Amino acid sequence: MPSHVAFLRGMNLGGRRIKNEELRAEFEALGFAGVACFRASGNVVFSAKGSEAKLTRQIEAGLGKALGYKVPVFLRGAAELQAVVAHKPFNAKALKASKGKLQVTFLEQKPKASACKRALALASDDDRLALEGRELYWLPKGGLSDSELDLKELAAALGQNTVRTMGTVEQIAAKYFELSG
Repeated sequence: MPSHVAFLRGMNLGGRRIKNEELRAEFEALGFAGVACFRASGNVVFSAKGSEAKLTRQIEAGLGKALGYKVPVFLRGAAELQAVVAHKPFNAKALKASKGKLQVTFLEQKPKASACKRALALASDDDRLALEGRELYWLPKGGLSDSELDLKELAAALGQNTVRTMGTVEQIAAKYFELSG
């Protein structure tokens, strides 16, 4: 069973294209086992020993060298992924009222109180926000392109990040980590 999932930022956007087979091969070349990619959006599960910081540096350096561009990595272990899936930041009524999909924003580190306050101040009735650990949960009222949430200001407050739908996170957990949401 895999021990980690790497959420990669900026994969298969614009001129940056890599097939899952190629991405899996890059992770295997770094010495990781049990490598699998989920969808073509930079979700890679794998098994490895070592600290999160060491593994993150190893992946970022390896992918940067192989691909020729920086690839920010947001690494989570099985227990962390389980906590993300289990967390219910918004009540059932709010979820039902929204036409948008619950988003999970993975952060590099747990934000300081001042950063949390700055980020949460951007919330509105149309864009609900909640922070837990190293994740920001975002419930938009509708489609992401319709949202007025200032993503640049959010990144300025919380730092570099990458976003996945909760559905994608739940599917990864269920398929590779025997977890469910």
